Amino acid sequence: MFRFLAIFIVCLLVLFTLDVLQPVNDLVIDPFNGVLAWISAHVIDLFGGDAISQGKALISPTTGMAVTIERVCNGIEAVIVLVSAMLAFPAPWKYKLLGVLAGTLAIQALNVVRIISLYYLHQWDRTAFDWFHEYIWQALIVLDALAAYLIWLRLLPRPVAPATDADDAPPQAQAPA
Repeated sequence: MFRFLAIFIVCLLVLFTLDVLQPVNDLVIDPFNGVLAWISAHVIDLFGGDAISQGKALISPTTGMAVTIERVCNGIEAVIVLVSAMLAFPAPWKYKLLGVLAGTLAIQALNVVRIISLYYLHQWDRTAFDWFHEYIWQALIVLDALAAYLIWLRLLPRPVAPATDADDAPPQAQAPA
């Protein structure tokens, strides 16, 4: 347990430190936020809505209202916690990498749903937007990361118990009673 906690905390410190560095923000985070806006606009269009993306903004051409995807609105923090937990858990690297990939996709898929819902809530009611943005969706994204981790744990192959000498010995004949 100590090993898990130590690796988990070190991973969190390293990844969150990288997350707040300005070069990482400029080269990774902002372009990623732009991709999220682009995907969200295309999903909205796919379902008959009206949205365009411009950089990290999702804009309604009809009303001109927009939401921007900022640093803490992109699900990266939940991914960092998930990745840190998976890296700290004693599992084969193959399963860690598959879990990180699947978990990241699950978090980002829900995050696109979050962004689209906030886009529409912002146009409908500012109070509802603030409530969902600050409380509801934050909790749901964290719960998504937790669910991804628990599902990953459940799908890991169970370790095989080592054979003992008694397991390898041929069965003994029973003497008649």
